[in-house]
Amino acid sequence: MRTVFRFHGGIHPSENKQQSLQTPIEFAGIPPELVIPLSQHVGAPASSVVAIGERVLKGQMIAESTGYISLPLHAPTSGTITAIEDRTIPHPSGYKAPCLIIATDGEDEWQTTRCEPNYQDLTPAELVQLLRDAGVAGMGGAGFPTAVKLSINPDVHIETLVINGTECEPYITADDALMRERGAQIIEGARILSYIINPARTLIGVEDNKPEGIASLRYAARDTGIDIVAVPTRYPSGGEKQLIEILTNKQVPSGGLPADIGVMCQNLGTTVAIHDAVIKGRPLISRITTVTGRSLDQPQNFEVLLGTPLRFLLSRAGYQGSTNNKLIIGGPMMGFTVPNADVPVVKTCNCLLAPTENELPSPPPAKACIRCGQCAEVCPASLLPQQLFWFAQGNEHEKLERHNLFDCIECGSCSWVCPSHIPLVQYYRAAKADIVLHRENHLKSEHARGRFEFRQARIAREVHEKQTRREARRQAALAHNNDSGSITSPSTDPVQAAIARAKARKAGQQKPRSEPESS
Repeated sequence: MRTVFRFHGGIHPSENKQQSLQTPIEFAGIPPELVIPLSQHVGAPASSVVAIGERVLKGQMIAESTGYISLPLHAPTSGTITAIEDRTIPHPSGYKAPCLIIATDGEDEWQTTRCEPNYQDLTPAELVQLLRDAGVAGMGGAGFPTAVKLSINPDVHIETLVINGTECEPYITADDALMRERGAQIIEGARILSYIINPARTLIGVEDNKPEGIASLRYAARDTGIDIVAVPTRYPSGGEKQLIEILTNKQVPSGGLPADIGVMCQNLGTTVAIHDAVIKGRPLISRITTVTGRSLDQPQNFEVLLGTPLRFLLSRAGYQGSTNNKLIIGGPMMGFTVPNADVPVVKTCNCLLAPTENELPSPPPAKACIRCGQCAEVCPASLLPQQLFWFAQGNEHEKLERHNLFDCIECGSCSWVCPSHIPLVQYYRAAKADIVLHRENHLKSEHARGRFEFRQARIAREVHEKQTRREARRQAALAHNNDSGSITSPSTDPVQAAIARAKARKAGQQKPRSEPESS
């Protein structure tokens, strides 16, 4: 049995997972309309390549990537593009962003796609490009493009590939359901990743509260050399840095990346998407989403087409709106509420939680911090949450960065234990956004200043060049005049010659006649 290690802090909230595991994964169906946000990943939004009124086929690229850190989007089913407009998207701020609207036709007609069951005939670089073209992104966090994550510096050697199947957030069981039902796809996806990055070992970390999933993976992984590691159940063991520490006893340095210590971590759902893209030729057009909460008659896991409105998904699970006080994308610890049920499912939506008021009561008003220190005890990143809270209140950005605000994984453990009910994570999230905005504005300002200084230097250079040319012309003219004066003589100068002749004639006319001689 592989030794596992412990990370700092952590909590044990109620799991509430069994209610959504009573039935197998079920296809949610095709809604009448799909709303496809052009930004479903970290990086630049995709750019539409279809026109309003155009019919599209399932799997067809409908938006192309616009940069290195960007991804294309594909039609989740066949239908007609009816609009390209701003719609509310899944985001803590509830803001609107450009979306492609597809009126589905119910035919689910596929476009021909490329599959590579003999993927070892391809080079790792070709497989990475295939994953980029398929729009595969991280499905357990912010949605970082998988192809970018796999495009590591050739000088960096990945010793350990970690597949994250911990799924520590309460209520969420999407990965557990995948492990139970699609273990073979997970293992094959892990083997594809191993072929691309060539690690010395591949580990799949799973919390020990998922015995069925662990058994399924171990059966599928027999004779592959992939190690399935059961880790103690403690939130947030599913954080990338925390799981790496549990499995390797190595800590990712502050501000660093797992690759800095020879580790790469991939989400379990992403691993299945990699399998589907390579083996089946299926771009990322659907995902497994847990739909749960006591406002539902039948909580369960659905395979959901990307762009499906939450309202359609709730109706499939027997939603009782009269008992519901909020809709949450994600879990109760790291999730966020959405303003309405028209928000679509995107690549990173692993859970839709519809709790009752009794199930997840609204928090009481926040009180003053009593400096109890419980937040620091449970912080998995070994930060000082109360210090960060004070700095965030005062907009002291430099102090926030010196105290490693960006190492915060926003797990919510500090807020969960706070006896004053202070929404600490909300302060950290807002402070991060302010700092990022300040950085962007500073970069824009520096760029504008650089352009202004370059323009001023160009104008000064052009003025100097004009003055230099003007002075050169003046000096050339003076030199020409001087040269002309030195080689011209009165005998050859026609003007001087004419003057001389005139003077001679005048002198001849004024000369007196001689007196006649006497006889």
